[in-house]
Amino acid sequence: MSDQVRIDKWLWAARFFKTRGMAKKAIEGGKIQYNGSKVKTSKTVEVGALIEVPQGWDRLVVEVLALSDQRRGAPEAQKLYQETQESRERREREAETRRLGNQGMTPPPGRPDKKQRRNIHRFQRQDADS
Repeated sequence: MSDQVRIDKWLWAARFFKTRGMAKKAIEGGKIQYNGSKVKTSKTVEVGALIEVPQGWDRLVVEVLALSDQRRGAPEAQKLYQETQESRERREREAETRRLGNQGMTPPPGRPDKKQRRNIHRFQRQDADS
């Protein structure tokens, strides 16, 4: 553990990103927020700061509990931060909404057979001609 860590290193050490380069791209792309505002990669992280990080469909808001510039195992990395209660509730609510929204959708029964593929291609050709 060190007393000054850049945000790109911290995000990498906390295992939010696989590489520091990916963390840097996310920061430069404005996807990471530090205490509610956009940040540069050279920003030093402080204990108690709130960092908003995209994770798939969700946006996690985590509080920094400890600093580290070394990537270690996942159980140790999880000790570097704690997700806020509001973030956890919002994430669970949005996941439930997505789950309910996808309930009515049924997956296709399987791959189309030869006749069905011909019909699909015929339909696509008709659509392209129009």
